[in-house]
Amino acid sequence: MNSKILLVDDEPNVISALARSLFDEPYEILSELSGEMALETLRETPVKVVVSDEKMARMSGSEFLSQVRELYPHTVRIMLTGHATLDAAMRAVNEGEIYRFFSKPWDDTVLKFAIRSAIEKFDLEEENRRLLATLRQQSLEIKVLEKRYPGITRVEKDARGALVLPDIADEDLLAMLTECDSEAVS
Repeated sequence: MNSKILLVDDEPNVISALARSLFDEPYEILSELSGEMALETLRETPVKVVVSDEKMARMSGSEFLSQVRELYPHTVRIMLTGHATLDAAMRAVNEGEIYRFFSKPWDDTVLKFAIRSAIEKFDLEEENRRLLATLRQQSLEIKVLEKRYPGITRVEKDARGALVLPDIADEDLLAMLTECDSEAVS
């Protein structure tokens, strides 16, 4: 997935200002004017980062980001507000598990770095999930091999730490490895 970010604010001029501040960044920028419309966009288009205003009509940013957390837990969430109250900040952190919290007016450079950092966070966590799935699959394959060929996964080392191969005739070992390879392919 390329780096898509979603900007959500009920003021079009704020979205324009945010988009202008990110103009030179390599992101695909999507925008919506309400939490409801943004949820519809997220249903159709996965994004890495959502930047949402807090004070919007019908659905607050905290409510919106809480729903994003529930429906799209891997999406990184950032809150942007002109009305930074302690209550709004606590709701955003507790309900939406936001990554960063910014007040309006924001510093373009700090916001750029925060979004860049959020995308790196997303990418690293995605890679971790992929590696964990690979590890689980390999672990399952090793368990199947061990069940079929008891002792095949046992590793012995000599006093110098060199691997010691089991005392199996070369033809038997070759046949066993060939059979394992053909099963892995099928």
